[in-house]
Amino acid sequence: MTEKRLSFKEMCATYEVTPRTLRYYEYIELLEPTREGRSRFYGPRECARMTLILRGRKFGFALEDIRQWLLIYENDGTEAQMQSWIELADRQLADLAEQRAQLDESISELKKLRDSTAATLG
Repeated sequence: MTEKRLSFKEMCATYEVTPRTLRYYEYIELLEPTREGRSRFYGPRECARMTLILRGRKFGFALEDIRQWLLIYENDGTEAQMQSWIELADRQLADLAEQRAQLDESISELKKLRDSTAATLG
């Protein structure tokens, strides 16, 4: 049974990334596509890694932090790396919670201002 492979163009389209982004992830060795001549192909391993990279970016992690996450995901991470990643995740969770609190406050203030302005009109 052959594995489903994506071409460079299909990979960009599937994960909604620019060719420049995909080439950069390869350059910094987050992804390692199979090469056939000048063509690149991405199998299930690279697709799984891309999913994790994008998830890490969504969570606000730096690419070097994501590299550690990928090592752990592939069971190559040491216990110290895993502990370090847990601490990093805890800090990121705290940062995201603070950002959410600030957004909630801004939304509340804007809603009050909007409602008071609307009340003066009618």
